[in-house]
Amino acid sequence: MFDISFTELLVIGVVALIVIGPERLPKVARTIGHLVGRAQRYVGDVKSDIQREIELDELRKLKEQMQDAAQSVKSSIQNTETALRQPLEAFEQSTMSTLNELKTPLGSPDAASTPATTAQAPTPPPAPAQLEIDAVRAADIRPSATTTAAATPETSSGSKT
Repeated sequence: MFDISFTELLVIGVVALIVIGPERLPKVARTIGHLVGRAQRYVGDVKSDIQREIELDELRKLKEQMQDAAQSVKSSIQNTETALRQPLEAFEQSTMSTLNELKTPLGSPDAASTPATTAQAPTPPPAPAQLEIDAVRAADIRPSATTTAAATPETSSGSKT
């Protein structure tokens, strides 16, 4: 810390011995030692406090980064969920309308009113397990098979492609 050599310390000691005297010199040296020790402990405490503040600031930054990453993952999952739900709901609606058309006899007088009444009734949301089953079934069905089944309902009742 200080650039003091041994000879300089010896000169300071001799001057202190002459000025202070041999009776009070040990007491003064002890007091100076205590003061220097306190100063060193104070400097050490300040250094450790500064180090803790730096680490705390780094932890805050890491926390913010993790929250941002979690938020982006959450929004990505929500976007994916929305993107997956829309085609499934459209597929469900088209399947239900096709099913309703197949249930209604073609020559009955109330054939025109049946789709309108089923369209007015609210449909309950499908269960999550049902969504997974529908997603698997939708993945198994080829696009050409769905258009064929929708175009000719007679062929879709007995065979599965």
